[in-house]
Amino acid sequence: MKSTQDYHWPEPIVRVQSLSDSGICTIPTKYVKPLNDRPCLSHFSDVNIPTIDLEGINNFKEISEACRDWGFFQVVNHGVPPELMDEARQVWREFFHQPMDVKQSYGNTPKTYEGYGSRLGVEKDAILDWSDYYFLHYLPGYLKDYNKWPALPSSLREVMEEYSKQVVNFGGRLMKILSENLGLKEDVLQNAFGGEDIGACLRVNFYPKCPQPDLTLGLSPHSDPGGMTILLPDQHVAGLQVRRNANWITVKPASHAFIVNIGDQIQISK
Repeated sequence: MKSTQDYHWPEPIVRVQSLSDSGICTIPTKYVKPLNDRPCLSHFSDVNIPTIDLEGINNFKEISEACRDWGFFQVVNHGVPPELMDEARQVWREFFHQPMDVKQSYGNTPKTYEGYGSRLGVEKDAILDWSDYYFLHYLPGYLKDYNKWPALPSSLREVMEEYSKQVVNFGGRLMKILSENLGLKEDVLQNAFGGEDIGACLRVNFYPKCPQPDLTLGLSPHSDPGGMTILLPDQHVAGLQVRRNANWITVKPASHAFIVNIGDQIQISK
């Protein structure tokens, strides 16, 4: 049996937003990336990931080619209302601008990682990312804990319940297409990931203003370990980069598009 101490982080939590709001001119050394990992203007390119119209007659072929050649693609006409996407972005923007004591009341723990968090790793000499985040379980239903969902702004829970439902439905449509593109029955991937008990979680990344953006990253290079990531990007700031043929490509988000990343588990199944 674990004691309550086991559910506390082993080191002090530093909120990046607090550092940003403090007015510092130099970022702490624990956020400074090695020279080869820092942002570089040469990483930017006119090339973009494929954009796929889900109502288009060639979407099966286009998705197959995008998965094979990129592992990333944007989707328009996906069925999720544009106004709902805007509301989802707005409620989380309002949450991250709540007073710190409000956000801290939702601070996460090692027990479930749900709630308001910031990357740790100082004791292991890790170089940290310039970002804070919020993590929630949505499916299966028995993992969903509404006490972890922020009460402020007051519309957040209602908006995110509807948004999550719609995105899960969209993900289900993509799973069917991916299954058929693999020469399988349309329900194979959905069933492989739990069927009616499929897992779905939500992570919201917040990137505060940085006084030295040339020295750090909002999120370190990584692959996503799950089956599929459906990303709602910022409409005004192009920050996501994907690696292809040893080059970093900056994604230019299409209006009200979702960015889809084929995760490690489906990548292996291919």
